[in-house]
Amino acid sequence: MRRPLVGALATLLLTGATVAGAGTATAASPDGAAGAAKARPKAVDFAGTVALSNCSGSLIRLPGSSDNDPGLVMTNGHCLETGMPGPGEVITDQPSTRTFSLLNSSAGKVATLRATKVSYATMTDTDVTLYELNTTYAQIKQRYGISALSLSPDHPVAGTAIKVVSGFWKRIYSCNADGFVHSLREADWTWKDSLRYTSSCNTIGGTSGSPVVDANTGKVIAINNTGNESGERCTMNNPCEVDENGQVTVRQGINYAQETYGIAKCFATGNKLDLSLPGCELPKP
Repeated sequence: MRRPLVGALATLLLTGATVAGAGTATAASPDGAAGAAKARPKAVDFAGTVALSNCSGSLIRLPGSSDNDPGLVMTNGHCLETGMPGPGEVITDQPSTRTFSLLNSSAGKVATLRATKVSYATMTDTDVTLYELNTTYAQIKQRYGISALSLSPDHPVAGTAIKVVSGFWKRIYSCNADGFVHSLREADWTWKDSLRYTSSCNTIGGTSGSPVVDANTGKVIAINNTGNESGERCTMNNPCEVDENGQVTVRQGINYAQETYGIAKCFATGNKLDLSLPGCELPKP
């Protein structure tokens, strides 16, 4: 998992890396320039992202959301304030008063958003937490001039130019979607159909929960969650890839995200979670 603070600071000390200051996007050149040339990339900034106490996240809007629905904040399951959900554990409708720093385009804090509950959280098959806020999209737009990021309803495509936007570090990583992993295994957890980055997205601790944005459409296609740090096989902070035949591949230094296109199929009118909806494949409690 891309954990913050201790792991992140250790990485910075070991590598000598620097963290971009507020409003500065540190973007490496995307891999696969030929694919990127097919469409002019959309400008991607920090507006609509959030900083948590221990992770990154984003204010998201589902395809069926309306202006007067309560806003949703998305981050990783392993960023949950009550601790990482165990394998097979699913949390729904859990009261929460967690706060989030809402950022503008230059990574300046414009507001503190507050949750009323954890709508959904798990680390099984995916790695996601969704918080329901006590404010609507319309109220946030009116008060702070910030719109939510739109969640794409479509499966990502290999080769797509992407941006990983970290509200915690106020840093943007640029690369491409390298491909997809049948099963990604890390310690006791397994995630399905994970998105693998090309090497330019060398994310660190604290980037957990960052939205992965399609640079051409500006829509969120995944959520950043982990990477293999030291080349170990299937251990904590060292996920391994497992294909359909059970063959294991270790890619040291490569990072991953969990796709988000299926989330919208599990929410009904009013941004209300309904895991019984047709097509909803999120794990159930």
